[in-house]
Amino acid sequence: MNLLLLYRGPLASCNYDCPYCPFAKRRDSRAQLTADREALGRFTDWVAANPDGDTISVLFTPWGEGLTRSWYRQALVRLSHLPHVERVAIQTNLAGRLGWVADADPARLALWATYHPGQVSRERFLAACATLRGYGIRHSVGMVGLPEHHAEAVAMRELLPESTYLWVNAADGHSYDAAAEAAWTQLDPLFGYSVRPHHSAGFACGAGETSLSVLGDGTVRRCHFIPAPLGNLYDGSYRAALRPRPCTNATCDCHIGYVHLERLGLHRVFAGGVPERIPAGPPPTWGVPSEPVRSAVAGRTPPR
Repeated sequence: MNLLLLYRGPLASCNYDCPYCPFAKRRDSRAQLTADREALGRFTDWVAANPDGDTISVLFTPWGEGLTRSWYRQALVRLSHLPHVERVAIQTNLAGRLGWVADADPARLALWATYHPGQVSRERFLAACATLRGYGIRHSVGMVGLPEHHAEAVAMRELLPESTYLWVNAADGHSYDAAAEAAWTQLDPLFGYSVRPHHSAGFACGAGETSLSVLGDGTVRRCHFIPAPLGNLYDGSYRAALRPRPCTNATCDCHIGYVHLERLGLHRVFAGGVPERIPAGPPPTWGVPSEPVRSAVAGRTPPR
């Protein structure tokens, strides 16, 4: 089986305090950090052991910033060298040093990076991206689509290589009229998928069959947005629950959720790059949102 595991441990601390981020600037106690390190070590050991003989991809989706912690860097390097791991990626602000990527397998490591104006200079962020390119590390770059950040997004698009996908998340609670949506779509042709929640109740979704959410204690859920557990990773009880099933939520408004909604066809759009949010091929192959473009209140997509 090919499985994508979205791992989220107890880590909640972040070095940034973005005003639009629900996870901003928290501090973990030493005990919390120890618990997170132990939980991540257990998860990494499980992936390495691969008790069910699967092909595995991993996306780390921490509440905070993982790459400032040595155990996340070590886990990424270790997992990148396992033959049964197809891809290992993490959502990150790229604030930490990046020399460690030299020890990873660039064919398997990838980063899902977010640029936060006001938290880091444009020059420093671009230098981090250049470092990744120098080591041959696949990465996407994203921003939150706030009006005050549009000029910065235009500059980022101009300064990044054309081959680097710049994604834009609709800002939580922000309204976009047709002109605003068109302006952001010029930067990210896939912005239309983020700008409105997707009807999901009753529609087929790969979450719970080929994509799973894993918590630090091993609890397995269909995805981060459906709390009902399927079982536990470490006792294998989750395994019997893997099957096709429709979504039970009314709507889905976060990329890491709706990318698996089958009716949207986004696994074709992101073929080979689902964990790191990198589309396959040039924009003409990406398609358009299946729902009409209209003025809408943005979904509650976290700014990762």
